Amino acid sequence: MADDRMVKFVVGGDMVGRRLDAVLAECEIFDSRAEAQRLIDAGEVTVNGVIKAKRYRLAEGEAVVAALGPPPRPPGDLHAEEIDVPIIYSDESIVVVDKPSGMVTHPSRGHDEGTLVHALLGAGIAGGDDPDRPGIVHRLDRDTSGLLLVARTDRAHRRLGKMMRDRAIERRYLALVHGEFPPALSIDRPLGRDPRRRTRQTVLPAGGREAVTHFRTIERLGPLCLIEARLETGRTHQVRVHLESARHPVVGDPLYGQGRAAFGLERQFLHAYRLRLPHPETGEDLAFESPLPPDLEAALAAARVRAGRAG
Repeated sequence: MADDRMVKFVVGGDMVGRRLDAVLAECEIFDSRAEAQRLIDAGEVTVNGVIKAKRYRLAEGEAVVAALGPPPRPPGDLHAEEIDVPIIYSDESIVVVDKPSGMVTHPSRGHDEGTLVHALLGAGIAGGDDPDRPGIVHRLDRDTSGLLLVARTDRAHRRLGKMMRDRAIERRYLALVHGEFPPALSIDRPLGRDPRRRTRQTVLPAGGREAVTHFRTIERLGPLCLIEARLETGRTHQVRVHLESARHPVVGDPLYGQGRAAFGLERQFLHAYRLRLPHPETGEDLAFESPLPPDLEAALAAARVRAGRAG
């Protein structure tokens, strides 16, 4: 059971034999497995009164207690921080940033500092009428890198929001996936929160939100494929969930890839590499690209070597 600042439960059922961080992350009070891991690493989680590592395998009847510490900052209580974020385009209306892996887009439970929003406030470039997510038009998962669009004015924020709803903003990702992917594949499957594991999204047979992704194969690498994903909608974890549903999970994905990390990656091989849109004020066609960051470039090179296609 959980109260406002404490989680307590006794291990049983399908918890038995699973990792401590994985089980803890399924408590509704946590937004992600990474948040649960940070609490474990801080020594705030005990099993039968003893601090355990996040990889500890739980046994039936053990008592797990997690102390959540001080509450997060109230909504709207944001502060500017001096955080360097690569900006690849900026004018009076919009900014395009190249978000690094490991950075959360906006504040949430367990992330009340060090987010992209705090960095934008520090640079004085966040706009829009949402006091909790100033400037944010869309988001990227914490461990997904790449291009992200930010509004500098309320009017630009409203117009970009409408463009998103009208599907006038093109977003493309590069992903390295398991299995022999077809030359092209479109997936139209509604998504929603997994009723059995609350930290995950899943394909729902009824009641989910519309989600459409178009995929194409770029390069075959033996048991892996480098693919491009083009979003038609923008749901939470959309690319990752659709690929898992097609039985081609993203390499290195800790939540949807069955833990099948490879090539030294510490995150999923997913990068928002292309962004295209009409300027919200002038209508000018804008297009931006971001190269693979070093960790993904190294993983791709290693995959090519393993597949006998170095170069």
